[in-house]
Amino acid sequence: MRITKAVFLKQAKDMLKNPSVLIMFVIFPAVAFIMKSFVTIPENELMSENMFVTMMASIFAGMGLITAVAGAIAEDIELRSLRFLVIAGVKPHQYLLGVGGFFLLAATVTSLVFALIGGFTATEFVKFVIIMVSGTAASILLGATIGMWSKNAQAAGGLATPFAIIIGFTPMIAGFNETVEKFAGILYTQQINIIVNDFETGMAKPLAVIAANVAVLTVFFVIAYRKKGLKG
Repeated sequence: MRITKAVFLKQAKDMLKNPSVLIMFVIFPAVAFIMKSFVTIPENELMSENMFVTMMASIFAGMGLITAVAGAIAEDIELRSLRFLVIAGVKPHQYLLGVGGFFLLAATVTSLVFALIGGFTATEFVKFVIIMVSGTAASILLGATIGMWSKNAQAAGGLATPFAIIIGFTPMIAGFNETVEKFAGILYTQQINIIVNDFETGMAKPLAVIAANVAVLTVFFVIAYRKKGLKG
């Protein structure tokens, strides 16, 4: 726990020194607030009053975090911080819990802000936060794995962007293409999209799919950490 806490605090300090990453946790809900407040949505049963809130929340959870986490991990590699941590005996789960835990906390706060902007009912509020936190956990793991395989922050951005675009936009395309929709069902971002756009949907299947994504991505991260950690 002491080691995990030290890594957590280290990441918090790194975050405060990097406004380009910090602003990401502000800009998405800010845009959602502005769009909801000043853009008039025509009366249409297919368009909810919280369309912009759910849209920006989905993009944040499925795209923004991947590049941010990948960059943070790659920066540790570039500055050789990871090498020192590995030599000091920091295990994969300790590093992941420290770095990922910080990003998850920040993402949870942002998710709460989204929920407040949306003005959801109590039940919708709970469902929204649960699915967002679960989904952001998967994005953090994916970003961390990409970061581990990158030589520096710039390379991480280049590698993470295609993944973020595919993961983030596939659910949107799925709404217009049945073939894509079938594939999208295995993605955690599709499950986020389903719940935030229809709170009447049951939570069991979406959470099960997200849990499976998290499990697979955790394995990938551990493999990447063990293969690349000492080379940082």
